[in-house]
Amino acid sequence: MTTTAALLRQARTRAGLSQRQLAQRAGTAQSVIARIERGQTSPTWETLKRLLAAAGYDLAAQLEPQVAVGSHMLDDVPRILAMTPEQRLQEVENVSKFLHQVRRV
Repeated sequence: MTTTAALLRQARTRAGLSQRQLAQRAGTAQSVIARIERGQTSPTWETLKRLLAAAGYDLAAQLEPQVAVGSHMLDDVPRILAMTPEQRLQEVENVSKFLHQVRRV
């Protein structure tokens, strides 16, 4: 995972800008850029987007599911793998019926 400080520093250096030049482009003080890059302060999402845009970059985010390592959800895997295809289909049907009932409540 990349930190905000590293992300801003990387964008700035790739753009070939000094902290002062980036600050001028973004309409802020060089000390703000320095504090962010040192990890002394965390900018808001909007501020980070503005600073990255001033360096010529867009900020995009996406949701990704977390790996369920150590989760109780994995405890059921051996039981499911031991089922026949027909039993698995029955299991899916049962879960589907359950979810349908829960949504109606």
